[in-house]
Amino acid sequence: MSTRIDCIVAGAGVVGLAIGRRLALAGLDVAVLDAEERIGVHASSRNSEVIHAGIYYPPGSLKARLCVAGKRALYDYCQAKGIAHRNIGKLIVATEASEESALESIEQRASANGVDDLRWLDATALTRIEPRVRATAALMSPSTGIIDCHDYMVSLQGDLEDAGGVLVLRSKITGVRLAGGEFDLTIDGDLRARCRLFVNAAGLGAPELAQKIEADSDLAPCSVFMARGHYFSYAGRSPFAHLVYPVPVDGGLGVHATKDLTGAVRFGPDVQWVGNVDYSFPDGLKDRFLAAVRRYFPGVEQRRLRPSYTGIRPKLSGPGDPPADFVIDGPETHGVPGLVNLFGIESPGLTASPAIADYVHQLLNSAR
Repeated sequence: MSTRIDCIVAGAGVVGLAIGRRLALAGLDVAVLDAEERIGVHASSRNSEVIHAGIYYPPGSLKARLCVAGKRALYDYCQAKGIAHRNIGKLIVATEASEESALESIEQRASANGVDDLRWLDATALTRIEPRVRATAALMSPSTGIIDCHDYMVSLQGDLEDAGGVLVLRSKITGVRLAGGEFDLTIDGDLRARCRLFVNAAGLGAPELAQKIEADSDLAPCSVFMARGHYFSYAGRSPFAHLVYPVPVDGGLGVHATKDLTGAVRFGPDVQWVGNVDYSFPDGLKDRFLAAVRRYFPGVEQRRLRPSYTGIRPKLSGPGDPPADFVIDGPETHGVPGLVNLFGIESPGLTASPAIADYVHQLLNSAR
């Protein structure tokens, strides 16, 4: 990497790689930096790998707009590039009549977001397509799918490099100083690079990195939370043809059933608020998972449920708070030319990644 470059993107997760690719395709000299030894080590490798439809988020929010646009772009990209994915469909289930009003609210919100393909199923219709699921009613989301996230990230990296960009791993940004309208980056303790555009897409580390940017105002969000989610695999043949979700809960979408592209089923994630990045899998969670899953899958077998992996979601709202939107701050927000900070890029960040990349490109263009 040269000491002076058009743009540096901090973070080689799915969002950082998508942004780097987009800016490189726009003709910029781009480097994507990450402190880890591999791409997508954190949230991008520890999620449900779901292509979301855009049905849960407040109308007009960044999550709603970017998820709906990103979904279309992601399906097109996967088709064009041969990336492993399946448009498998999702069921959101009410396990008792009192939850059906939540499904009605979800349907109304989805319609306001431009997602008009949801379909109501009563208990009888649900049993015909998912005989092992117990619920009084369900919403079918036919445009929900699954993707091989690693395959997607490798393709983004290839596009970045084909367009002249570079990926630089094992490079931790320890300081960012504004000098003459450019950004001087200290990497691993030494001054290593200068750029005129800087994008902070460091995921879990984005708030900490923002605090290292020398500016007249605090660029980091006021509150930052981390929610660890645990996943259990389910041994043997899949009991479901679709993804199965309960109605959403505080801090997440509930312990849902997803499938990978081999057909294997996993349950999760739950929500456990943590104070640091810790991917350990504590003992004693199986009974809680069994209780959550039995609400919609009474036939779940304890012996087939096995601890699998954990992931951590960066959140801008804490326990008991309403869900927060993505925060993508460009120069018009914070007043620093050439800088974009991204905070709280949790689900549906994977789905929204192509649209997030376009949005960041627009923010940088509009500030010129």
